[in-house]
Amino acid sequence: MIRLFLLVFTFTIPIPYFTLAQSQEIHHNVKAAFIRNGDLWLKINEEEKQITKGSNIHSPQWSYDGKLLLYEKEVPSTVMQNGIQNELWIYQVKSNEHKKIFYDGVNPLWAPNKNILSFQSGGILNVSDLKQFYNVALGVHGYTWLPDGSGFIAASQAQLRPDGWTKPIIYKIQLQNDYKDVHFFENATPIFTVPNEVGVDKEKIMSITLSDFRFSPSHKWISFIISPTASLAMDRNILSILSSNGEKFKELDEVITYGIGKPQWAPTKDVLAYIAGGGRIVFGFKNKTLTVSDIAPNSKTLTPSKYAELAFTWVDDKTIISSRIHEAEWSNDQQTHPDPSLYAINITENKQANITNPPKDLGDYDPMYIPALHKLVWLRGKSISDKHRDVWIGEPNGKHSEEWIRNVENIEIYGALN
Repeated sequence: MIRLFLLVFTFTIPIPYFTLAQSQEIHHNVKAAFIRNGDLWLKINEEEKQITKGSNIHSPQWSYDGKLLLYEKEVPSTVMQNGIQNELWIYQVKSNEHKKIFYDGVNPLWAPNKNILSFQSGGILNVSDLKQFYNVALGVHGYTWLPDGSGFIAASQAQLRPDGWTKPIIYKIQLQNDYKDVHFFENATPIFTVPNEVGVDKEKIMSITLSDFRFSPSHKWISFIISPTASLAMDRNILSILSSNGEKFKELDEVITYGIGKPQWAPTKDVLAYIAGGGRIVFGFKNKTLTVSDIAPNSKTLTPSKYAELAFTWVDDKTIISSRIHEAEWSNDQQTHPDPSLYAINITENKQANITNPPKDLGDYDPMYIPALHKLVWLRGKSISDKHRDVWIGEPNGKHSEEWIRNVENIEIYGALN
């Protein structure tokens, strides 16, 4: 892999923005779901509304049309003493109705073009038309919808046998119009077998599980993360790309999957951005560099020396907003953690500009860009582990920013890039 390490300086980036009057007028068009003190809330038309009470809610997801909201609820297990199960629920915004979809499911995903929900349970991939659910495939670990909603890209997990580990296999699974008429093994076509070991340079990891499948804008490529056993995966995973026909495969870089932003494709070009570097955050705020790679694949690092990245969002095909910190060692004292601010990065001209300046002892985290509104949203809080942060909204260059929602654990905004 060719890697171009660039020395980057701070410049002023001419990102267009609206007038203050326009900024104030369009807030009412933002539709947000967020978690506050373990419960689900909505903010629509500048009105906050509590949706659940006394629950342990997490991971809200908007349907493709914004009419339905999926959320997950942790409840005591009905089959395992002192255990926890993860219920899947749907909230209908217009009618204010809640409906439980499944009693114990994981990895739910909305279809990209219809109100159909997929999820896993015990290695079984299921789909739900919100009236009932149907088994689609067995032995699935990681998966994502095909861009047209006609089926899935899914992967098996490597298994340990007396003669060693098997290899993970990536499949294409086609759905039938009638979900009842499912032939488990006939609808799954293998398109690629992952090598037993993968890596960059001379460093290798075992290929055990595959996750975070994402199609490029042209739908010709799929990015995904290859992980070793669970304990090792905290520190080392390999980001890879595969052509959608399974003919071309490339390992890109070493990444972690907890505590930092996930890889993201540019809005309309097959360019992948990600935060490279192994080692969990508790080993230090360091070795986390924002990198972009095209399909060649050539890659370039955008993080200056003595800095590290926590999360980012694309604004357009040449502009990225990143949450960046000064490198520092980890401490259990949150007050000593470095406080990030947001930077706008022009990846074609290698120009960068600091666009937010949070007050002392506060940092700006998790930027999200909303294309339809030309707005940037981010969380401002005391530390990376703070569960009571405030949501800020402003122009893509940081101008006209203001506090929007207080006391938020995480937020899902309809139409945001993340």
